[in-house]
Amino acid sequence: MFDKQTYIRRRAELKKLVGQGIILLFGNNEAPYNYPSNTYAPMRQDSSFLYYFGQHRDGLVGVVDIDNDKEWLLGDDIDVEDIVWMGFTPSVSDLGAQVGISNTAPLSALRQITDKANATNTRIHFLPPYRHDTKIAIMDLLGIHPSMQKEAASLPLIQAVVKMRSTKETQEIAAIDHACDVGYAMHTTAQLLIKPGATERFVGGQVDGIARSLASGTSFATIFSQHGEIMHGNPSEAKLEAGRLALCDAGCELDDYCSDHTRTMPVTGKFDQRQLEIYSIVEACHDYVLEVAKPGVRYMDVHFAVCRMMTDRLKELGLMKGNTEEAVRAGAHAMFLPHGLGHMMGMDVHDMEGLGQIYVGFDEETRPNLEQFGTNCLRMGRRLEEGFVVTDEPGIYFIPALIDEWKTNGHCKEFINFEKLETYKDFGGIRIEDDVLITKDGCRFLGTKRIPYHPHELEEYMSNN
Repeated sequence: MFDKQTYIRRRAELKKLVGQGIILLFGNNEAPYNYPSNTYAPMRQDSSFLYYFGQHRDGLVGVVDIDNDKEWLLGDDIDVEDIVWMGFTPSVSDLGAQVGISNTAPLSALRQITDKANATNTRIHFLPPYRHDTKIAIMDLLGIHPSMQKEAASLPLIQAVVKMRSTKETQEIAAIDHACDVGYAMHTTAQLLIKPGATERFVGGQVDGIARSLASGTSFATIFSQHGEIMHGNPSEAKLEAGRLALCDAGCELDDYCSDHTRTMPVTGKFDQRQLEIYSIVEACHDYVLEVAKPGVRYMDVHFAVCRMMTDRLKELGLMKGNTEEAVRAGAHAMFLPHGLGHMMGMDVHDMEGLGQIYVGFDEETRPNLEQFGTNCLRMGRRLEEGFVVTDEPGIYFIPALIDEWKTNGHCKEFINFEKLETYKDFGGIRIEDDVLITKDGCRFLGTKRIPYHPHELEEYMSNN
C-alpha cells in the first residue's frame, strides 16, 4: 500500500476523467479451491480496486459518487468467530481511513446506493467483470445478465482507468524494479538447476518456490518446458535431455506489481551450432527494441521492424526467401513468430487486459489486424509514452503442426523454404523476454540485475555456478 494521499489523488483524477455518475469498483472475494472452506490463498485483490482503494481484504466494494463528490468503502466487519480462525482484522472504517475515505457502511448499503441511482437516472459505471460472483452481484443490483455485462460496462470508466494505469508513477516503477529483482533470482535458479535427468516439474517447482519465498507468489503460471514451441508449455514429468533447449517464462508479484521474463537455455549448458544460429537472431531482435523504443514511437512499428530483421536473418540461413517487405506484408514471418512483440505490464502481468485489449494496447490511430494470423495476436501497438512499462519478447518457434498445415496448403510458399524447415521440426522454440520502462528519451531494463541471456554469459553462468 502506498501513502494515503496517493489514493486520494487517484480518485480525484478518476472523477475528473469520468465526469458524472456513480462508479462501482468491486473488490474480489476468496475463491474456493475444491470445497468452500479450502480457498485459494492468498486471495488476490482486483487490480483496479487496489489502484484506487489500496486494500487487500476480501468482500469490499468501492463507490465513487462523482455528482455529490462523495466516496464510500463498503464491507462487513468480521465477527469473533472469524477472529478465532483468522486473527484480528481492522474494521472497514479503519481501512477506509487508511486510504482517505470517511464514509463506510456494510455491504448491504450498496443496494440502497444503486437503487437511488436508478431512481434518479444517474449513470452507474462499472468495469467488465471477470469473476462469476461479481457478475452475479451486478445482475442482482442492476438487472444486467452476465452475458451482457461486458458490453454494458462503462467505456468512459475503462478509458479513464487505462489512461491512469498506463503511465506508471515513480513509486510504481520502484515496485516493478523490486519484482524484477525477484525475477532475477527465479531465472538464475532455473539456470543453475538445468541438467540432463532433472524433470521439468522439479525445475519449475523450484522457480515457483523462489517467488513464494521472496514475493507474494508467481504473477502467472510458470512456463517451463523443453517444448519451447508451445507458447504456454506447463512443466511436465519429462526429464531434461542433452542436446535440447529448455524455455522458462516466469515472473513474480511483489507489492501488487509484476515481473515477467523469459530465458531459453541449453540443457547441457552449451549451445550447439544450429541452436546458436537461431538464438543469435532472437537475441538481436530483443536488443534492437532497446535501441528504438522511446516516447512517440508506435510499438506496432517496432514489432514489424523486428519481423523484418528476423526475416532477413532467416533468409541468410535458408529458411525464408523472397522479398522481405512482401514476406512480412503477407504474414510469412508468423510461421516463426506467431505472437506480438510484447504487452503492457504493471499490476497485472498483461496489464488491464480484462478491460479490453483494444483500449489498452491500441488507440484511434493504431488498430489491430484481426484477420491475419500472428498479427491478430498483437497486444500492444499504440505510441509509447514516458512511464509505460512493456515487455520485449521476440521469439522463433518451430511448430510441427503449423509447418505441416502451411506446407499442405502452400501458404506463403514463395517466402518459406519448407524443405529445409522440415529438418527443424525437432528444434523447439526460443524466446527472450525482459520488462522495459519507457523513459524521457528512450527506455531501460527494469530491475537492478540482468538475468544472463547473451550466449557467452549464459554458458559461463551455467558452467561456473
